Amino acid sequence: MSEDTKKLDLINRTIDETAKELLKVAEKEGISTAFNRAAEIKPCPIGQKSMCCKHCFMGPCRITKKTPVGVCGADVDTIAARNFGRMVAAGTSAHADHGRDMAFILLAAARGETEGIEIKDVEKLHAVAGHLNIETEGKTKEQIGEEVALKFIEDFGRQKGGINYIRRAPKKRQDLWKERDLVPRGLDREVVEMMHRTHMGVDQDPKSLLHHALRTSLTDGWGGAMLATDLSDILYGTPTPIKAKMSVGLLKEDEVNLVVHGHEPSLSEMMVVASQEPEMLEYAKSKGANGINMAGICCTANEVLMRQGIGSAGNFLNQELTILTGAVEAMVVDVQCIMESLADVAKNYHTKLITSSPKARIPEAIHIEFDEEHAMTVARKVLREAIDNFPNRKKGAITLPDYVSESIGGFSHEYIKYMQGGTYRGSFRPLNDAIMDGRVQGVVGIVGCNNPRDVQDSAIVQLAKEFIRRDILVITTGCGGIACGKQGLLAPETMEHAGPGLREVCEAVGISPVLHVGSCVDNTRILTIAADMVAEGGLGDDIADLPAVGICPEWMSEKALAIGCYFVASGVHTIFGVGSPVEGSEKVTRLMREGWEQDVGGKLEFVPDTKEIVQKAIETITKGRKALGITEYVPGKFGAEKVLMDMADRRRLEDEQKAKAAAAK
Repeated sequence: MSEDTKKLDLINRTIDETAKELLKVAEKEGISTAFNRAAEIKPCPIGQKSMCCKHCFMGPCRITKKTPVGVCGADVDTIAARNFGRMVAAGTSAHADHGRDMAFILLAAARGETEGIEIKDVEKLHAVAGHLNIETEGKTKEQIGEEVALKFIEDFGRQKGGINYIRRAPKKRQDLWKERDLVPRGLDREVVEMMHRTHMGVDQDPKSLLHHALRTSLTDGWGGAMLATDLSDILYGTPTPIKAKMSVGLLKEDEVNLVVHGHEPSLSEMMVVASQEPEMLEYAKSKGANGINMAGICCTANEVLMRQGIGSAGNFLNQELTILTGAVEAMVVDVQCIMESLADVAKNYHTKLITSSPKARIPEAIHIEFDEEHAMTVARKVLREAIDNFPNRKKGAITLPDYVSESIGGFSHEYIKYMQGGTYRGSFRPLNDAIMDGRVQGVVGIVGCNNPRDVQDSAIVQLAKEFIRRDILVITTGCGGIACGKQGLLAPETMEHAGPGLREVCEAVGISPVLHVGSCVDNTRILTIAADMVAEGGLGDDIADLPAVGICPEWMSEKALAIGCYFVASGVHTIFGVGSPVEGSEKVTRLMREGWEQDVGGKLEFVPDTKEIVQKAIETITKGRKALGITEYVPGKFGAEKVLMDMADRRRLEDEQKAKAAAAK
């Protein structure tokens, strides 16, 4: 293959046109990115299929036809199940730790020990207190907040019983978990037990190991991640639909560009506030800038997008490329999905890489540690670092693609409920009815990462378009949501891709057929939506009865596996693209597909081919509809054309309802 062909092939590893433009810059400047490293580094064919064990120093043991068992006698089935269990434990830990941090920040805010952070959404606080059986009558928001925080903190060290939020699942699902001994105890306990079980010489039954992997993952979906979502809403506001720009093209040549990257919302929320302070704007002008422009990468992007309307420069595989624009004064990172290579890329430009978490340091990066007690002070310090760096830009080294898409994000579970019935009669009845009468065939969640061993964003976008064309509502989060946004699928104009039934429903409500519901931890919003659809009635009495599928087309992280497992344990058929981390074990593969379906009603499959993913998802949705005995959509069958409402109409209605409520008081 010639050099020119190699370059062309590298550029074709993404459908993001701005990424292609910046990959040409990387090639010209000789700067390494994840794209070319993935092309150069071939994955170990044994390790990739989980046919390798390095859990003790008698190994690592490579399982082949010649050596079918390790030194201890463990076969490929045990090894694959152990490796998978450890990946689930790591992914669960990431979200549990995120949730723990949010609980302690709420506790500090309730006790008046934070700077700039306070309880913002009292209505959400009361709702969460209700889930936890905490009395609110006659108490201040600070008193309630303290009780809520302490109740959540108990869940981490709980030794017996079940974590608090398990009770939010449908009753039938809770009973099944009890029957199958899957109710998670403390978040820390399940992770520790998973690590113990996978130690050399402990659990050697693949079925037993995978069973505990499901229980561990439930502490993520109905534990750490769900409480992280709720606590973020309480502290920073529950999202409502908001416009934002997407793609690296939103960076500005005449302003200080500050990029936030990672997953935790606290510092980035404070930085949004600080960036709008008159003294900070004046300080930026004193350095020659016309303003301060914030943008996000990965799930920190989703957090500030859905609450503040801050644009996203891109998802996981855009992080290095964003620095390659030469226009980024500072990239501030916290935890998860942050490439160590950022420091090397930044050396080629004036960009300052700043770490902010005590858990995540990068050699050669500046470390400015965030703590809630001095939240605004830290935010201003970081912002000044970026502003001071503006005059250091390299002349002639700026490449800013001119493409930017408009997106609407921030469809929280609460807003989806409101938009179907208003403030006083919010419900999921319209969506349930649309599914039952066939206008909407079902719901698909498209979530997750990018993987440089696949074409960036391609599978995510192809699947979203294919499903809405078939009258299937798409709900998206994380890097999957950003992929859809960059390609214009999070705007009402997406309606042109939708089938007639889905289009009718979405136009009536004034929404896109692809709904952005948040970051990685906000996959729990999808669980909450599913539980409320069940509670609304007409679509069975368990999440497993819904005509719904979960898909992670371009996965790469351990968190993705933990998310996939908690959806399976909740009764959802879940499909991953790219490839299987347990491909070397037919038994483990079968247990995840057939054994889990028999035990919990959900199953996990790894399907690299996008067309096959569509086929399997359609089969599951069709099977679910038949089991419920609900009809198929026939155009024109359901009477007169409906009067359509756009988003502006709905906002006017909301204002009128609030005015009436205020007058009534």
